[in-house]
Amino acid sequence: MIKALFRFIGGIFRFLFRALDFLRRAVLNLVLLVIIGALVVLLWSPAPELPEQAALVLRPAGALVEQERLESPLELVRGGARHNGQSTLHRLLEAVRAARDDERITGLVIETDDLAGGGIAKLAELREAIDAFRESGKPVFARGERFTEGQYYLASVADEVHLSPDGFLLLRGLARYQSFLGNALAHLGVKLHVFRVGEYKAMAEIFTREDMSREDRENTRDLLAGLWSHLLEDMATSRGMARAALEGYVQGFGEAIRAADGDMARAAFDAGLVSGLTTRDEWTAQMRTQFGADGGERGYRGIGVDRYLALRDERSRSGGRVAVLVAQGAIVDGAGAPGAVGGDAFARLIRDVREDASVRALVLRIDSPGGSAWASEQIRRELELTRRAGKPVVASMSSTAASGSYWIAAGADEIHAHPLTLTGSIGIFALFPDLSAPLEDLGITVDGVATGPYAGVPDPRRPLSDGARATMQSAIEHGYDRFIETVSDARGMAPAEVDLVARGRVYTGEAAHKLGLVDQLGGLHGAVEAAARRAGLDDYQVVWPENQISPRDRVLRRVAEFVGTHTPVTAAPEGAFATLFASLEREAQALLTWNDPRHVYVHCLCEGP
Repeated sequence: MIKALFRFIGGIFRFLFRALDFLRRAVLNLVLLVIIGALVVLLWSPAPELPEQAALVLRPAGALVEQERLESPLELVRGGARHNGQSTLHRLLEAVRAARDDERITGLVIETDDLAGGGIAKLAELREAIDAFRESGKPVFARGERFTEGQYYLASVADEVHLSPDGFLLLRGLARYQSFLGNALAHLGVKLHVFRVGEYKAMAEIFTREDMSREDRENTRDLLAGLWSHLLEDMATSRGMARAALEGYVQGFGEAIRAADGDMARAAFDAGLVSGLTTRDEWTAQMRTQFGADGGERGYRGIGVDRYLALRDERSRSGGRVAVLVAQGAIVDGAGAPGAVGGDAFARLIRDVREDASVRALVLRIDSPGGSAWASEQIRRELELTRRAGKPVVASMSSTAASGSYWIAAGADEIHAHPLTLTGSIGIFALFPDLSAPLEDLGITVDGVATGPYAGVPDPRRPLSDGARATMQSAIEHGYDRFIETVSDARGMAPAEVDLVARGRVYTGEAAHKLGLVDQLGGLHGAVEAAARRAGLDDYQVVWPENQISPRDRVLRRVAEFVGTHTPVTAAPEGAFATLFASLEREAQALLTWNDPRHVYVHCLCEGP
């Protein structure tokens, strides 16, 4: 009887194993079929040609990023609303700048429906390139089924902005609301020991308070006011409106909607925010009249960014190379996962560039809120060694370059920031949980022996002693002094001057420039030119080195690029519950990346609205 029972149970496990093995093989075969199919299409498709007369079509999809992150192979077959893709800023900038002087490109079309966000400074930099294109005399047209704030900010630079008659335009101002866990953790009996220097270093407050501190509220209010002032000025100027009129529409948003009998599209048109209300077929007809008819998917003569960059004539350059390294995401110790800046991996990448004789200068493009203090110093040191080796280094700040990422920028010869960059946050903190109370409630006790008072410290199962707390605070204060000293040496400022503008306060790039924390205001293009100028290069090639990836991942990236150019994504607005849980998920995932060996962080809660 017992043997029969074991045979029965064994049969169940064998069945489950075979089922899982079949599922695994089926998924891998499906991925392989997608790869083979894409390669066949790529190999057998006739080489396209650039039309003699066409519009450049900008349709950024998903998040606007500095560097694309390789997705999991399963994403190729899974799809889903959360997989909205990525659009690389420097490729969009390159296409717009090239098209400005290309006689075959007669105008620019912007369609923002798939744009999911990406930071105000990145949107502003792309917007400035589009404005320069428009000033060359070529028309720019933009349309959206609906406009979020970021989408409209980008579209508003166009000569004509069109909105669907059944769409809406959300222009309500900027806000930053944060979930505070202090009461919840206290209810669970969890204590968090926070050690910090800088009264404006608010990152840890979400775990210890139930509301914003006075300092955090003050800093956030100043930041949002500065950013919003720039946005208002840019949008009002592009739309030919008085800034006061645009601000009046935002402040009286509800009244404007009610005056239009709830028709949000009509309210935007009446206020002069859009040039026309057009359906898709009406929009296509207008573009066909402007640029000529075409039998393709668009219905008018237009070429997308990827195809345009692949087909345009590239003048060969005989000079040296300027390497652009992208530090995107939280700074973590070790190799780092995709979407993070691993201290070891990024330091090795800098060394590779330094030892490459063909590279004459380095630009560090930063889009990071900071992270591990240990990893930040590793990266900064490699940049310093690169400068000592005779290769100039210029730091270029994207949407966010604060705290630990400002630390690494201090290793550069020059620091460039966009006026709308979030930077500064020169401060430091450490965070340790004390789970002894909730464990005791569960009947779990901890006991043992040690050879010294600090052996086994810190241990989340046991309370921190007064001596351990005092020691940790002393170490954090030393870390802050080290941060101040690093910035002082890099900026040629007295330590007291740095401390006066530090204390964890976050600034816009414009404010940081006035305070001496930034050398130049501008975007990536200006930083590259500055690096080339320092290296004595008139004729040069810009390269974008990345950490080595496996041959399999390289194939998957090519396939993903191919699929991405033919599979539209829709950045539909998230529902209330999706927004809530997505926010909690992001915060939880961020905590899991914190791996500094000393638990010391230079991180800011400032990734932008």
